[in-house]
Amino acid sequence: MLRTAARARRAAIVAAASLLLSGCTVVAPGGVGTPTVPVTRAAQDELLRSAEHRLVVDCLRGRGIALSARPRAPDDDRVFRAALFGAGPRELSVTLATGATVTAHEDGCLATARQRLYGDQRRWFRAQVTVDNLRAEAQARMRADPAHRAALARWTRCATPPLGPRPDRPDPAVAARCDRESGLDAVRKRLEAAEMAEVRTLHRDELTTYRQLRDRALRRAAELPASGPPVERPHLS
Repeated sequence: MLRTAARARRAAIVAAASLLLSGCTVVAPGGVGTPTVPVTRAAQDELLRSAEHRLVVDCLRGRGIALSARPRAPDDDRVFRAALFGAGPRELSVTLATGATVTAHEDGCLATARQRLYGDQRRWFRAQVTVDNLRAEAQARMRADPAHRAALARWTRCATPPLGPRPDRPDPAVAARCDRESGLDAVRKRLEAAEMAEVRTLHRDELTTYRQLRDRALRRAAELPASGPPVERPHLS
């Protein structure tokens, strides 16, 4: 009985040591050792940026490139950019409801870092691009609304001088007065809120994916080992 208990304790110690050597976190009872994810959005964003930067540095180092070494010749710059951003045809592409198309490479160190953080770079790219452009889509839908077009026409008449064409940049005081008198400001606020709610409903699947992958990335970022000395970010013209 005692021998069995001693063997069990030894097995537990060996397992814990293996986890530590492999870079995993041993979670003690009560949550001690659990990676901490920041609460505020700003702190979470900073954690993700720092983790992505660290993974990019590791990836470039594995290719024999130091991120702190600024390329000194055109050929060096091309090699650096190819390693960081990828090369050849862009494998990732999302066409938005606004008609714009966003593309990216899948083979550079930036893509590799995001694959490690988010677990599925293709799904993350599609979800992130869509979510980042929800407001632009809502504004495009708003501008197409007849109520907005009518209010904009009233604003244009209001801001146009009697004896000349409307200036590209009307005086701020005139613009503010015409916002009120034409009702454009009120129409814009009402429609944009409604259209924003509509596009969030239309893209609920992408929003769900975005939240799931972001939560995964935050946990992964919190689990990364402490970084070494800060590495200078290159200046890319």
